[in-house]
Amino acid sequence: MKRRTFLLGSISGLSAVALAACIPEQPSPTPTRTVPPTETATVPRPIAFERTAWSTDPFARGAFSFQAVGSTPEQRVALAQPVDERIFFAGEHTDDLNPGTVQGALASGRRAVAEVLAIGGPGERIAVVGAGIAGATAARELADAGFSVVVVEGRDRAGGRLDTIETDNWPVPVELGASWVYDASRNSVAAELAAVDVDAQTFDFSFEQRTPDGAVVEPKPVGPDAVTAALAWAAPQPADLSLLASLAGSGAAELSDDPDEAGVSDASRLAGYVTTNVTVQSGADASGLSSWFPGNPTRSPEDDRFVTGGYKTLVTSRLEGLDVLPSSTVSNITTTERGVSLRMGRGESLSADRVVVTVPLGVLQANSIEFTPPLPFTHRDAISALGMGAQEKIVLHFQEPFWSTEATVWTVLPGTATNFEASPTPAPETGEEANPLVQLWYNLEPLTGEPILVGVIGGDAAVRMAELRDDEVLAGALASLEPFLDPDRATPTATDSP
Repeated sequence: MKRRTFLLGSISGLSAVALAACIPEQPSPTPTRTVPPTETATVPRPIAFERTAWSTDPFARGAFSFQAVGSTPEQRVALAQPVDERIFFAGEHTDDLNPGTVQGALASGRRAVAEVLAIGGPGERIAVVGAGIAGATAARELADAGFSVVVVEGRDRAGGRLDTIETDNWPVPVELGASWVYDASRNSVAAELAAVDVDAQTFDFSFEQRTPDGAVVEPKPVGPDAVTAALAWAAPQPADLSLLASLAGSGAAELSDDPDEAGVSDASRLAGYVTTNVTVQSGADASGLSSWFPGNPTRSPEDDRFVTGGYKTLVTSRLEGLDVLPSSTVSNITTTERGVSLRMGRGESLSADRVVVTVPLGVLQANSIEFTPPLPFTHRDAISALGMGAQEKIVLHFQEPFWSTEATVWTVLPGTATNFEASPTPAPETGEEANPLVQLWYNLEPLTGEPILVGVIGGDAAVRMAELRDDEVLAGALASLEPFLDPDRATPTATDSP
């Protein structure tokens, strides 16, 4: 029996080779040609398609923060500290209890309000940089407390990483940013949504896992058992290690790559679990995620709710009646004895008594805003140590379902047992099955009554996907859905190339 250890490499991300292997080359536009019809049923083209590119968005630079190797929750607390009683920080990356979530962002905005109230007084002018949920919450509550508030937003829309699409192309609102309320029975966001008449529905989690050739695979606890063992081994170590290093060091990843009775190896099961339950959820590859503070990769989602009524209403409702400056970037924040001065990207300036900075961690890491004088070492250390995760979505609306499964969560195992020192996708000329671009899909048909699928990808693979053209992303997504195609429900397609 062969055994294989996952060594430092890309345990959960697709390589550039992987993307190239599962996305057909796109030809230049040419006149339509008549070709003989084929008898092969393929996944039909959707009637509507949306995708994200948070990793390349200059106002986000990623999806949400995570605990990188060597970072600690205390650094989030340090980053949240006011500077010279003039600069205050908010955003999910400054919340040590629920980082990376809407709940954490909302709580951070309220924490910043309390800090301003403890120092300033009504009538002061407060600038809030960023019109996401943290900024909108801070602005609303400061205005209600008697402060003069102006919100400065780089985008031409409010919402930040709450981005709801509501157009005639879609029968229901489409969430390109946050879409879940985690642990809803204990999460204040559920009540906040109800207060503005936004639905967050119970999601019936039913799981189905398939191989790239479409065979349904019965689940085994190989993945969660290995991750649990690796984290337990890492806890008493003298220094923080990546989850990948802990999987290797603990021996938990020394799994067989011989296929079992279902034709799937334990190595592939672990690789699939890390991709869908760790990398997609945290936005970080296992090579960058802390073993001491990894979140909870084996948590149950049963109490999570899916937002179907427009998540960004949480933001827009708070900003009603406030002074908001859209399409206005901030390039510099200077602290003086009398207050703060904000220099805008177009050269104009804005003065205020204090400023609440709510831009994402990725924007701070990119030094998109210069601080004069520089931020304290503790703040700069936290900014550089914490990780900014990558997560991208693909949302597809079909004319009718091409699938027959009633499962709501679809996962696709890697095509081969993977040695993570090498590319996780074999070269196409080998004839082996390439790993899919998207390995996690949510079927929203039972929830919305519409044949809508949401694919999610995380980590370095998401970064690479964000740089692809729309046609490349769509081609890769449709190829990733082939395992769930029911030939009896699909129409044979006459085409000479994707």
